[in-house]
Amino acid sequence: MRRPKLTPVVLSIVFLMPLITAGQGTLTGTVTSNGQPLDNVSVISSKGGGTRTDKDGKYSLRLSAGTHSITLSSIGYTAQTMSVNIVDGQQTVQDISLESNAIGLETILVVGTRSRPRSAVGTPLPVDNIDFPTLKSTGQITFDKTLQYRVPSFNTVNTPVNDATTLLDPYEIRNHGPSRTLILINGKRKNLSSLLYVQFSPGRGETGADLSGIPLDAIKNVEILRDGASAQYGSDAIAGVMNIVLKDRYDQSYVTLFGGVTNKGDGGNYGLTLNSGGNFGSRGYINYTVSLSQQDNAIRSGIIDIPTEIATFGGDQVTNDAIRRFLAVYPTGKNENGTGETTAAKFLYNLGVPVGETGLFYSNAAYVFKKVNSNANYRVPYWRIDEVLLHAPIPGAPDYTGSSYGSSGSQLQNDFEADKAAGKYQGYIGYEPTFNGDLTDYNATAGFKNEVNGWKQDISITVGGNQQLYSVIHTVNRTLLKASPTAFKPGGFGFFNVIGNVDISKSLTDNFAIGFGTEIRKETYKIIAGDTASYSGEGANSFPGIRQENSGVFSRYNMGAYFDASVNVTSNWLIDGTIRGEKYSDFGDAFVYRVSSRVKVDGDNFVLRGSASTGFRAPTLHQIYDQSTQASFVAGTIQLSGLFNNNSKQAFLLGVPKLKPEKSVNFTLGVGVKPVKNLSMTLDYYDITIKDRIVYSSAISSSDPNTTLYHILQDNGVVQAQFFINGIKTHTTGLDFVGSYTRIALGKGRLGINVAGNYTLTNKIVGSPNDPAAVKQANATILSTQIRSLLTKSRPKYKAVLGFDYALDKWNFNLANTLFGPTEFQDLDNGGSIMEHIKQEFTTNVVTDINVGYDITSKINATVTVSDVFNILPKWSLKALDNTGQAYLADAAQKSLLEGFLEFSGRYRILAYNGSQFSQLGAIFQATVTFKF
Repeated sequence: MRRPKLTPVVLSIVFLMPLITAGQGTLTGTVTSNGQPLDNVSVISSKGGGTRTDKDGKYSLRLSAGTHSITLSSIGYTAQTMSVNIVDGQQTVQDISLESNAIGLETILVVGTRSRPRSAVGTPLPVDNIDFPTLKSTGQITFDKTLQYRVPSFNTVNTPVNDATTLLDPYEIRNHGPSRTLILINGKRKNLSSLLYVQFSPGRGETGADLSGIPLDAIKNVEILRDGASAQYGSDAIAGVMNIVLKDRYDQSYVTLFGGVTNKGDGGNYGLTLNSGGNFGSRGYINYTVSLSQQDNAIRSGIIDIPTEIATFGGDQVTNDAIRRFLAVYPTGKNENGTGETTAAKFLYNLGVPVGETGLFYSNAAYVFKKVNSNANYRVPYWRIDEVLLHAPIPGAPDYTGSSYGSSGSQLQNDFEADKAAGKYQGYIGYEPTFNGDLTDYNATAGFKNEVNGWKQDISITVGGNQQLYSVIHTVNRTLLKASPTAFKPGGFGFFNVIGNVDISKSLTDNFAIGFGTEIRKETYKIIAGDTASYSGEGANSFPGIRQENSGVFSRYNMGAYFDASVNVTSNWLIDGTIRGEKYSDFGDAFVYRVSSRVKVDGDNFVLRGSASTGFRAPTLHQIYDQSTQASFVAGTIQLSGLFNNNSKQAFLLGVPKLKPEKSVNFTLGVGVKPVKNLSMTLDYYDITIKDRIVYSSAISSSDPNTTLYHILQDNGVVQAQFFINGIKTHTTGLDFVGSYTRIALGKGRLGINVAGNYTLTNKIVGSPNDPAAVKQANATILSTQIRSLLTKSRPKYKAVLGFDYALDKWNFNLANTLFGPTEFQDLDNGGSIMEHIKQEFTTNVVTDINVGYDITSKINATVTVSDVFNILPKWSLKALDNTGQAYLADAAQKSLLEGFLEFSGRYRILAYNGSQFSQLGAIFQATVTFKF
């Protein structure tokens, strides 16, 4: 099959430089802090032009003759502006020292408090601050995957079963799913994706923003608040807030060409990124990024285990022999599972226009287009008989596509099986349904901020949207028989929002500050119906379409307001408090608060901090209105499951109540120390309880005609029902540790050491699930053992990152070791009821990455990255939970079959069906070349 790719082109960039430069001089100098040289400091002139300091803190900048205002800034240091006079033909030397400021960014106001900015040591809240060079050093090409290898509390991984999840992978902080981490762009809410995750993988039943769509080179730094912040921002900020700060002041343009491949020679990627812009006046800027990329698929299909395959599909001797013959020629069953193929184009700009002495009009916008392809499980000829609908029969064979077979296809199957046994269809080898997805994602903000008499004012409007349209080819709708097409348009989804914000703050005295504001938000969710053939009867095999009656456009609005006050009781004791009220058009009101405090015991060298807060998360429109038929692979068969939304007749008959907001209670307690120069450490404990947590229920079924559930399933043509419900209460506790030791003299270079870790102490479901009456009547539950394991055990028990950076002359070396703790699954769908007594455990592993950079010239840099240097792959084994499990695993034949069932006879040998804690691709080789101009 031919898949769309970026057309190979010869990329040439021509730069026209002035032939005559009149009246120029050179500004040089060294930037230090506490006597130590600072690298990567931005040095920008108000009249245009800029550079960055090298590894020795030195800079050189060619400027026009005259007076210039020069601004020097770096993350972690207070920016300084100086006035210099450049003389024609002469060199001006200007050394400067920057003061350390652990955060050094006014945008910490966004994730810390609404009143005024504070340093990381001074804030009562735990905040990670990660700059662009640190993200880039991972060698990963998408933003979400860079966080996976730099932030221990953040987890994301490619799902083993792809289709729509190829467009973006679920992520989460502190085991709370993508819906409970609020994503901000320059302090403004980013729109959600329109995709609702339904696969059995972490993040099931939720949605989140498309982090992979944010161009990495547009990011200045990322702030991650590891604490609940509903009082500041409203819904979604239960686990924390991630604020993505975009590059602003322009210092130089660059083009980066990149390419890479896995150790298997597949999964190739290539593309280019342009970052450029300009400055105007002392504060004005525009910075923009264009990124084009191609990611090919990587195949990690396993060799099929014949005994398991026979146990799944076999029966009589003729079929068993056919399985053996087929797998002798095609050992993997022609499956192509692994990672999908993605073509992406991304554009983003960030603009600031000064208005008067203190005013600033600002704007930023992004547009992303992605096209993906992924393969469903190959339909081997002994599994599905649909090949008679895809191909003309071999000479002499009967025509099984005639109308005489009606709509059920049962006689078709019987006659086909009989003739197949007689050898008439030995020429058919099956088919592979292929999923295609088109995604567009955009967000834009325009606003004005100003300061009048000490009152800081910020007013803005933000729009955003995400739309996905799907197609599936090389498959059939067997209900339609001869009339079935082989390509379908199953429909898609859209999510759109419009947000207005007003924020005002003022330091009333040196020790007391207040902040208050309001937000008005409208959200719209769109369900797009597929073509009729995609959903008629059984629907398109592998990906049934969205029925017309389930489509629609659904909206709601909400209004919220907050008030924040911060007081320094003494020079060493800070107290901050926030309250917030919200009103939603679809479920009513919410009121939350937060109180936090920080005590300096020894200045910034020893700090105690803590917070207590309440929070809430509104059910997403996806969870309220989505209704569909989903095809799932269960024990060798495709079963149709119905997702009934909470406004449906079916949900009413089942006794499923309307969704209401989740409510949370958060506590944190931490300590920060700076025992010696350039060494800092923080340790924070967190405790999060969520009541009325929304879950996507187990697939519930009943074969008892005396139950209400049985009749609902029969009336809707499905064998299983699922729905969203405020079903459980959860309790999560853990520890976060962050340590950094920088600028250590080692030989002729400088060494930096960073260590960070997350350890989950508790992640459990409290009490019994809220089962509706009709579900209890059928002796079923919304929370199967499989769902329990997914919610509580599917992310690493612990995760840590140990990194070393060494800068020497023109070289830069980065070594990162990521420790992934164990994860567990109990897959009843594929392993059967015995998985109540056995768990599938992915063992602890360390993944090592190496990044080496070299400045070929002052304008050209080359970097080589090897991710997972030792080619470490996820490994799992079966562990008994009780005597029943021990007895079962003691039988080698039974154990082998169970392992085969969990990995679909070996097709998903590395990950099985639920996924693991890190990538299955192994070692990846990546190279980049950057041209500055």
